[in-house]
Amino acid sequence: MQVKQKKMAITGSEAAAHAMRQIEPDVVAAYPITPQSPIVETFAKFVADGLVDTEMIPVESEHSAMSAVVGAAAAGARAMTATSANGLALMHEIVYIAASLRLPIVMPIVNRALSAPINIHCDHSDTMAERDSGWIQLFAENAQEVYDLILIAARLSEHDDVRLPVMVNQDGFIISHGVEVVEILDDEIAKKFVGEHKAMYPLLDVENPVTYGPLDLYDYYFEHKRQQIEAMKHVRKVFDEIVKEYEEISGRRYDVVEPYRLDDAECVMVALGSSNGTIKYVVDKMREEGHKVGLLKVTMFRPFPKDKFQTLLNGRKAVVVLDRSASFGAEAPLYSEIKSALYEVAVRPLMGSYVYGLGGRDLTPEMIRKAFEDALTGDLIADEERYLGLRE
Repeated sequence: MQVKQKKMAITGSEAAAHAMRQIEPDVVAAYPITPQSPIVETFAKFVADGLVDTEMIPVESEHSAMSAVVGAAAAGARAMTATSANGLALMHEIVYIAASLRLPIVMPIVNRALSAPINIHCDHSDTMAERDSGWIQLFAENAQEVYDLILIAARLSEHDDVRLPVMVNQDGFIISHGVEVVEILDDEIAKKFVGEHKAMYPLLDVENPVTYGPLDLYDYYFEHKRQQIEAMKHVRKVFDEIVKEYEEISGRRYDVVEPYRLDDAECVMVALGSSNGTIKYVVDKMREEGHKVGLLKVTMFRPFPKDKFQTLLNGRKAVVVLDRSASFGAEAPLYSEIKSALYEVAVRPLMGSYVYGLGGRDLTPEMIRKAFEDALTGDLIADEERYLGLRE
């Protein structure tokens, strides 16, 4: 049954902090980095004001932050952290360890360009560098989705069939510092949805001793990697069950991908993050002009929902993929995944790859329209990467 919710005018960072407050992790270890800092600053204020019973640990680096939450989670605690860009890069070693140890850590990410040159604005290069780390990766379009997806992520990561860490991505400054109206569940309803934390194989259970992070050579390493692969295969089914339950209390529906005006669309655009809001605006305008265009918004990037793309994009005239990151010497990440998925469909669409917004550069409706017009006129060349908003 849908419940009454409180409307608040807050930023994406504050939305993340409110979700964390309601999850009430036992441990949060964090190091400030722009534009993520407001998440842990807001949450630290909740701790200082006695609104949440969490051990807040300020550490000396992001590497230490991830190390601390790995230790806490292994000990049996519910643990969270948050970061951006170079901070996520500094965590890189421990990010892999967290996934390999099957620890249910939730980490809000505020997406920011990786250096060099130094840049504090949004692109997806930071989280794309971790796409094969073994973490589940979710992308939010707006502050409401940030709040909702963090609550959903807590349930997902701790499910017995999953036990994997989750990154919830929001675009730096665009979402993290932009104020929107967000509907917040009642604290008790949110806590009931997330549920009590159930420790699995905790280090502090001295009656049932376990070992974390032992030397694991060619005798068992391969089998342990296979266990991670199998856990990822459970994510979609568990996610579907959780979001159905969340819809019943919140009224908000989530799926791994979100079709927008897709039924009769001949040309479909695919994108991650906040850009989907602008794309929806352009789709509506072009629909008014009689153009059969649509959008497929990606919420879950890892595990990659290959079957959804095959079902929804098979037989389309053209598919245009927008990436807010580059892959040097290879195709852009989202485009590469979708192209691979569509190789197996019966009627392959013409495909176009567009890189945009690196370092926070704006994506305008005119740029989106240009990419759609290229698709509508057949002016797409296979394997040619194009750029939106790049100075000539």
